[in-house]
Amino acid sequence: MIVEGELSNCRPSSTGHLYFTLKDAEASISGVMFRNRLGSLSFEPKDGMLLRVKGSLSVYAQRGTYSIVAEEMELAGEGEILAMLEERKRRLASEGLFDEARKKPIPRFPKIIGVVSSPTGAAVRDIVNILSRRSGGMRVIILPAPVQGSEAADIIASRIEQANFWKLADVLIVGRGGGSLEDLLPFSEEAVVRAIAASKIPVISAVGHEIDWALSDFAADLRAPTPSAAAELVSDDREKTAEKVKTLSDILISSIENKLMNIRLSLKPFSPEDLEYRFRSMLQPALVRFDDAKEALLLNLQYKIDELKRRLDLAYMCLDASSPQKILERGYSVVSLLDSKGNKGKIVRQSSDVKNGDRLLIRPLNGLIHAEVKES
Repeated sequence: MIVEGELSNCRPSSTGHLYFTLKDAEASISGVMFRNRLGSLSFEPKDGMLLRVKGSLSVYAQRGTYSIVAEEMELAGEGEILAMLEERKRRLASEGLFDEARKKPIPRFPKIIGVVSSPTGAAVRDIVNILSRRSGGMRVIILPAPVQGSEAADIIASRIEQANFWKLADVLIVGRGGGSLEDLLPFSEEAVVRAIAASKIPVISAVGHEIDWALSDFAADLRAPTPSAAAELVSDDREKTAEKVKTLSDILISSIENKLMNIRLSLKPFSPEDLEYRFRSMLQPALVRFDDAKEALLLNLQYKIDELKRRLDLAYMCLDASSPQKILERGYSVVSLLDSKGNKGKIVRQSSDVKNGDRLLIRPLNGLIHAEVKES
């Protein structure tokens, strides 16, 4: 059998069993859930919860009363809500609204924080207290919106759009404190999810407690487990950050000073005169090698020049000795035949080259001699 009603008189026993009463406006029935079945529950039963209990009917004969022995227990209506949320989640995810690639980074030191939530709720008070304590001087703009009820989703979406239109903040916190699954439904409405996904301002979703969730968590750029945690995420403690920067600065300065001290200690043994001496002692061998190389180069060049002069003189002497002018100066003459017209012919090199009556032209060192062969 299945019974639905409001839980009351919920009292765990010392043996680990849970005794309770289910009631509605017209009737009530006692019930018990034994310890071995309590471990299967995904929630902690509390008075006032609307539950659907599945079990068997039991009769207490001595009193003549009926009770239900519970085998399963779930929040009334939760199954249908979860199924609806899963279907909506799949549909919106298929549109890419939950893609990691489109998520924007949260600024580390934002100047203005926008909070979309109930202005009278505990969540807003917690956020303001944490921000004022951790980041003094940071501006907080409250964008009031109901956080449950049928009109809440449209107003929440409208506040997100207004913050973007007027560029009211560097980052938005959208959320509320804890509540039942039904209480958190506005943050899973399609209008809110789409407004968060379309926001140019980075959005942190902070809905309920750590175990709670809403579809806004998937569309937001960052999910915070609670509104207080969201405030801590956007308010990196500036004093601690400044201290960390100063510590790193001191470490850097100390490191530089140590290096400079080591350099000074390394240079301390060296005076300007000593440095000059050391420099010259390093430079002198190089200068000597340079001078030696220069002298060797000049000697080799001089040797090559002298050698070329000797070869040139020898060639000149050979050429001069072979000069016809020099031969004529030694008493020799050049004898040539003359033709019938008196033109110079071939050179006479032997007596057989002429015959009687030939006319000859003899050229000694100076002048010309004309002769005629009388006998050959």
